[in-house]
Amino acid sequence: MDVADLTPAQARERFRGGERTPTAGWCRGWTQANLIAVPQELAYDLLLFAHRNARACPLLDVGEPGAVRTRLFPGDLRTDLPGYRVYQDGRAVADTGEVVAEWRADLVPFLFGCSFTFERALLAAGVPIRHLEQGVNVPMYRTNVPCEPSGPLAGPLVVSMRPVPEALVATAIEVSGRYPMVHGAPVHTGDPAVIGIGDLGRPDFGDPVEVREGETPLFWACGVTPQAAVMASGVEFAIGHLPGHMAIIDARDEDYRET
Repeated sequence: MDVADLTPAQARERFRGGERTPTAGWCRGWTQANLIAVPQELAYDLLLFAHRNARACPLLDVGEPGAVRTRLFPGDLRTDLPGYRVYQDGRAVADTGEVVAEWRADLVPFLFGCSFTFERALLAAGVPIRHLEQGVNVPMYRTNVPCEPSGPLAGPLVVSMRPVPEALVATAIEVSGRYPMVHGAPVHTGDPAVIGIGDLGRPDFGDPVEVREGETPLFWACGVTPQAAVMASGVEFAIGHLPGHMAIIDARDEDYRET
């Protein structure tokens, strides 16, 4: 079966069974989300961080301390994503396929919006999605744009990039702007150096993609931003999704589209 035709439950079952892959293009019409789970003592700070940096951290769902599922994610958060990254004292210490042993009773799971949600709307409008064309993970970059801090949490804005033909830039901005709960319109277009990106061929997360003549790089706020804050702030312990390897939730893309 084409992965685009899977339901969220079917995709989660495959990930629980060991499939490891970026999830762009999976589960047509169903929403994908960024996961970050932090100790309960940091949960309010992360909630406030999300409020202050809503473009990068649009909150879709949050669980109780120790919860392994949420209202929108009825699977198991420890096993039903295709990849996880574990942090200790702000350092990434493990990339793994499941986190049953690492999950703690004090962890509060947060699910944030993902720009994969509006990619099919972009495709329908004729805007190409290069990482889908090339079969790779979306490129993501740390920027020189600081997030608004909250308590001990601070760090840089992270962005995802998609190259768009110049004639379609306005279309891409308009279409993605209809989805404010999943990052909305780009935060920057054009010269990557303006936001501190020195080389598009060397993303901080994900894979590089081809930028062709006559195309403009567009940069969207990215839900990996909380993980960048975990690293920059030296958070004692946290678990996130492996960038590009998302939680597929029981909500439809159109649930987050403004009319």
